Amino acid sequence: MKHGRFTIGAMYGVIGLFMIYIFWMFLLNGVENAPMVKGKMEDRNFSVSTWKWFFYPHILLGTISLAIGPFQLTKLSQKKIHLHKRLGKVYAVAIFINILMVPYLTLSATGGKGSTIAFLILDLFWLWTTSMGVIKAAQRKIPAHKEWILRSYAITWVFVTFRVVMIPLLIFLEKSLAFPLAVYLGIGINLLFIEWRNRKNKRVRKNGEINSIHPIV
Repeated sequence: MKHGRFTIGAMYGVIGLFMIYIFWMFLLNGVENAPMVKGKMEDRNFSVSTWKWFFYPHILLGTISLAIGPFQLTKLSQKKIHLHKRLGKVYAVAIFINILMVPYLTLSATGGKGSTIAFLILDLFWLWTTSMGVIKAAQRKIPAHKEWILRSYAITWVFVTFRVVMIPLLIFLEKSLAFPLAVYLGIGINLLFIEWRNRKNKRVRKNGEINSIHPIV
């Protein structure tokens, strides 16, 4: 129990730091002054005013998805079925809308074509895992639903993992390599962890100790 609460607390701590980073980097001083955006503005075909219409909803919806995830893992959420379902719908809708934003944003992705391809692949993983989670819920296949939603949240968490991994990569690599590599590593690290967790819970379920993926708080 205490371990579970620590995990949820740690996740929200990281999400809080991520929100502070987003606010400081893109909102406090204006998005035009962010180093990443300044690089894009060197391209004469780049329209920062149009880009904002996609970027602001992207980070808002992404943050909402991140914030909902940990609570949905708790016993409190899963005891309150109606609340769990409503938050699940908000989570899924936020992602599906965000998925539509990503293709435009990838056209001016830092790092060039390699980054564009990497972010589009990330977008496809997001669509696939979240869609499967929704489909399994509609089919009332709850164990499968939980597994797919955890995969979906692992992809959502790439919002964070990507930025953490990118820091050391930029020390040694050019942006054209560091950015796409950080995306692929984020996907790989997060999904491998979730697959390990899913397999672990399947073994426990077979032993009759718990039913499906147990809430961690």
